[in-house]
Amino acid sequence: MLPVAFGLPPHRLLVIGAHSDDIEIGCGGTMLRLIKEHPSLQVTWLVLTASDVRLEEARTSAATLLAPLADSRIVIHSFRDGFLPYQGAAVKDAFELQKQEFQPDLVLTHYRGDAHQDHRMVADLTWNTFRDQLILEYEIPKYDGDFGTPGFFVRLDADLVQQKIDHLLRCFPSQHGRRWFTAELFRSILRLRGMECNSPSLYAEAFYSRKVVI
Repeated sequence: MLPVAFGLPPHRLLVIGAHSDDIEIGCGGTMLRLIKEHPSLQVTWLVLTASDVRLEEARTSAATLLAPLADSRIVIHSFRDGFLPYQGAAVKDAFELQKQEFQPDLVLTHYRGDAHQDHRMVADLTWNTFRDQLILEYEIPKYDGDFGTPGFFVRLDADLVQQKIDHLLRCFPSQHGRRWFTAELFRSILRLRGMECNSPSLYAEAFYSRKVVI
């Protein structure tokens, strides 16, 4: 496993989640690392389905993570959870608006092979809308058992791992009743991906990279 470095770090990042906690679950550790290592990073944080208590959780979580940055935007829509494919035109309009308002050089989004219909649609629209950017697809654990074989890994120090887990448990109390929403599960995924990339810290987040141009 050989780490490769080329080009410059991202300056403008768009991170997209279908639901309130998707970004934090799928790439929260990577976000923490990017924010720590690149304080001049510009970020647009886009959530598609959030209402009531989930809206407040999404806003609080994003604001907390992005607080160290001087330039960040939080955009939260209230499309119906679980029904994104049936609201296609309106969701597509939301993506096109982001394209007009913010031109990222890196996009973090859902995995196109995800079994959840909302996640799949977000991935498809990301690729449909952002054709000149590097796109990395993160993974979300679920009952469907749809984890695949990612090829892009971000190594995470143990302190970032703990920050990610603590942040999830603190910012999303509405999810505590779900049996899968536990520190043990989140840590086990990071440990598995860390093993796969031989991370010195033992932990990593993984992404699917379909197209890279240098």
